[in-house]
Amino acid sequence: MKNCAVRRRAHLKIQESAEDYLEAILAIREKKGTVRSIDVAHHLNYSKPSVSRAMSLLRENGYVTMDKDGLLDLTEAGMVIASRIYERHRLLTEWLTALGVRPEVAAEDACRIEHDISEETFTRLKDHMSRWVAGKFYSFPLDRPRQTMVFSNWLAKTNQ
Repeated sequence: MKNCAVRRRAHLKIQESAEDYLEAILAIREKKGTVRSIDVAHHLNYSKPSVSRAMSLLRENGYVTMDKDGLLDLTEAGMVIASRIYERHRLLTEWLTALGVRPEVAAEDACRIEHDISEETFTRLKDHMSRWVAGKFYSFPLDRPRQTMVFSNWLAKTNQ
């Protein structure tokens, strides 16, 4: 069982790394319009050779293209992954900041959480944030008195 967990972690690290590169390309493109490998290296604070190797693998796997001028672009498959991770990153950062976490810490924590959170949990969090932003915080299936009681009990236990 332990070997499975070790293999799963190794697999996740490779997947996380690819997701980070794809997300970085999307974020840079939104800010600058064009993306080069050196931009990705600066954005992620990685070495140029590491980024070049990653871009080669991402091109081989059909997630990234590079034109003759060295400009990077996401393929349709790359865009699907990048968009999903970037949306998670932005929402998680916003949510953590709204909870009172310093923006730089919120962004760092979002980077870690965005890869591991399930689709179901992220969808529920997104729904919650939408209601919160719309001022409809108590529009969940539970009634308000019960929510208040559950939250009060939890708060009392955590403050002991």
